[in-house]
Amino acid sequence: MSDAPDTEPGPAEQPTRRTFLALGAVAASTVVTVRPALAQAAGSVLNCEIPIPSPQAAGSFIAPNGTVVPAGTEGAFPPPPRPITGEEAKLLLRGGRTPAGVDSQAAQAYANYIRRLQAGMSGFTCYASLQMPR
Repeated sequence: MSDAPDTEPGPAEQPTRRTFLALGAVAASTVVTVRPALAQAAGSVLNCEIPIPSPQAAGSFIAPNGTVVPAGTEGAFPPPPRPITGEEAKLLLRGGRTPAGVDSQAAQAYANYIRRLQAGMSGFTCYASLQMPR
């Protein structure tokens, strides 16, 4: 059995109309403030860049499985002429459109390279941000 009294809250304990209006104003200003920040964050994720290969391996080629191999390795692909943007990486990883001037086999090798990125490697932060749910 409960020790609490079975009484209704008194007028001093019930929220007033003023309290509800104040809470509504706070909630509205929070939405107005957070929404542009989220849009800006989403835009910056699509504009980030992933160098392929990392600057430390400049001049190396990319094998079909995504590993970095010495330049001229048979069956490997030369790096793209510029870093892959977040938007291009997102499309590559989903099997979509390839960046201009990149054939489909090279694009698949680049996608495999991106999937192999680990913390501390150039482009990892960009790749990780692409994995975050929106």
